[in-house]
Amino acid sequence: MALSGLDIYKLLPKTNCRECGFATCLAFAMQLAKKTVTLDKCPHLKEEAKNVLQASSLPPIKLVSVGEGDSKISIGNETVLFRHEEKFYNPCGVGFIIEDNSSDSEIQAKLEKIKALKFERIGQELNVNLIALKQSGDAKRFLEVVKLVSANCTLALVLISDDLGALKGALDLTKDKKPLIYHATKDNLSQIAQLAKDYKVPLVVTDTDLESLSNLTGELNKQGLSDLILDTGRKSIAGRIWDLTQIRRQALKKSNRSLGYPVLVMIDQQDRFEEAMEAASYIAKYAGIILIKSIESWQSLSLLTLRQNIYTDPQKPLQIEPKLYSIGQVSDKSPILVTTNFSLTYYTVAGEIEASKVPTYILSVDTEGMSVLTAWAAEKFTPDKISESINKFALSDAVSHKRMVIPGYVAVMSGELEDKSSWQVVVGPKEASGIPSFLKNL
Repeated sequence: MALSGLDIYKLLPKTNCRECGFATCLAFAMQLAKKTVTLDKCPHLKEEAKNVLQASSLPPIKLVSVGEGDSKISIGNETVLFRHEEKFYNPCGVGFIIEDNSSDSEIQAKLEKIKALKFERIGQELNVNLIALKQSGDAKRFLEVVKLVSANCTLALVLISDDLGALKGALDLTKDKKPLIYHATKDNLSQIAQLAKDYKVPLVVTDTDLESLSNLTGELNKQGLSDLILDTGRKSIAGRIWDLTQIRRQALKKSNRSLGYPVLVMIDQQDRFEEAMEAASYIAKYAGIILIKSIESWQSLSLLTLRQNIYTDPQKPLQIEPKLYSIGQVSDKSPILVTTNFSLTYYTVAGEIEASKVPTYILSVDTEGMSVLTAWAAEKFTPDKISESINKFALSDAVSHKRMVIPGYVAVMSGELEDKSSWQVVVGPKEASGIPSFLKNL
């Protein structure tokens, strides 16, 4: 648990020697609490105090990485229970379970579908992250599937098997990809721990009871393993959410290091809609990795969109650079639509302009990422602001006319905007869906 400035000060030598660059030890302690300086600046710190301070600075939830290179996904390192308190930092991984009882052609088809699961939303690319290979038959077939998938897909891998010999063979094939291995239990703890140590890979630890799970992670820590991911087994949705919440609470509020790890959830639902709804529940609270069976684009898009929303900073709206944008093959006769620099507003407007097939300019005004009505109410989207943007981005050089279109919801500003900008103001539709017909009739 992070210490306050006064707690840190009590551990310092209190000599006020100034060798750290600060006038007093108290001033140094306050900067340490803010994480603006490091411990090594104090040359007189005792080893015992250093150990206490280093332990307190560790994140309450361990950052664990799976995969290598561009496919690497990092989860954990979260600091709050509720998103509005600060933000959630490392988006949970979304992956798919492929069992080895499928034929090679079926697996290839699944891999092609997975590769196609890439989406763009409000200027960001949304991608899935993992493929989990599950052993259902003999070890030989499992290794064949591991080799096939490893050679044809770059996503991070999860190796699921209760056969330690098969896991070792799979690790020999994929050790350069740093896969996640599943799973350590009280029955195989020492053997699978040795595998994880030998191959330097992260390990899933499973138990349905949180106290027993805590004991297992403690034993693994003693063996030198810290890249751990927790799993509380198959339970109802309510049971799993209870576990996920208690694990997060224990790590953040009780400083329980033995439960301070991200959590993996495997979903076993036959109905695809129920599968998607269950996965959505765990994205909100508080899964680190979610594995599902169905490979449907509508499922992935909905889950990745939810993940994008949950893991954005609630205090900093997604925004684009304020400037003059062109959609299509614009000319000096093209119309100019004025809107804010809130990402969702801009990309919604841009999408409707593309659908209209009318080449158009968009003037994005700096409203600090607020939507039209919010910015207008906060006096961030005003005639003065729009006039300033007209001059700043040299609209007169881009077009030969002096006519702009403003959103219908702020029609009330049209007269004042004309007076201040000397441009003709046309009131556009209130909803973006009306833009295509509006532009065609303009």
